[in-house]
Amino acid sequence: MASIPVLDTPAATKPPLGVVIAAPRGFCAGVDRAIRIVELAIEKHGAPVYVRHEIVHNKFVVDSLRAKGAVFVEELTEVPDGVPVIFSAHGVPKVVPANAEARGLDYIDATCPLVSKVHRQAERFVDQGRHILFVGHARHPEVIGTFGQVAEGAMTLIETVEDARSVQPPPGPLGFLTQTTLSVDDTRDILTTLQARFPDLVGPKGEDICYATSNRQDAVKALATQVELVLVLGSPKSSNSLRLVEVADRSGACAQLIQRAADVDWRWFDGISTLGITAGASAPEELVQELLGALRERYEVRLDEVRTASEDIVFKLPRGLA
Repeated sequence: MASIPVLDTPAATKPPLGVVIAAPRGFCAGVDRAIRIVELAIEKHGAPVYVRHEIVHNKFVVDSLRAKGAVFVEELTEVPDGVPVIFSAHGVPKVVPANAEARGLDYIDATCPLVSKVHRQAERFVDQGRHILFVGHARHPEVIGTFGQVAEGAMTLIETVEDARSVQPPPGPLGFLTQTTLSVDDTRDILTTLQARFPDLVGPKGEDICYATSNRQDAVKALATQVELVLVLGSPKSSNSLRLVEVADRSGACAQLIQRAADVDWRWFDGISTLGITAGASAPEELVQELLGALRERYEVRLDEVRTASEDIVFKLPRGLA
């Protein structure tokens, strides 16, 4: 019986995929500072160290800190007496540190310095007798914290252009402030509408939207013109990450928010030859590299980068932790 010849078959080749990574991406100075505060507090005081609210909006980061000894709670009443407590990077209403002091709790404020700047400006506007039109998203921790810096009724929340068209503030001088993690384009449209209605409206000396938010949105705009699909690494709770998805969509690329590589639906890649990747300001670079590893298992990846800005800002740590 004749033997059947064995034919040499070439190894299966992976399909090509062009991958463009946005820069800047990922951690900003405020997030990096907040995470380091928790780590240093654990080193100094030992576990557990309590944190009111998620220190930043990223499950991977929160879980990593929890493994080191951080305990995350929503309210100060959940913090036992005699242990350190840290306030998140988003900022808290004034009543929270006041309550901590009344209980004799040792607290550390990890509020991003750029958010603290908005808090101080809110106080200045109120001292000037100005009612504040605050552009932001209802129920976001940063907005709750900022509203909690001044007396009730001193601010009116503006979420959309429609709100800007219809708002009826009390008579008298007006000022505006904005949440730091908004869409730059949406905020510009809202402020244009407000300034047309209220020509004497006064704003802060500098733009409230933080440098990291603006830089990441600019990078995504440049990225989205070169690719068909954009994956944004970030939390569904993260305002700046959600804005990156919106910016990519508006710039012509289909965009998906994922928390890490395991969340990828590979059906998104049907017919796709170019992919863009970015990460929100609270997503670590480790998750970007994890995603690239998953892509390389399936594709022959050709990697490129779009850089629109360089960042070298570092915020000081609180006294006693530096």
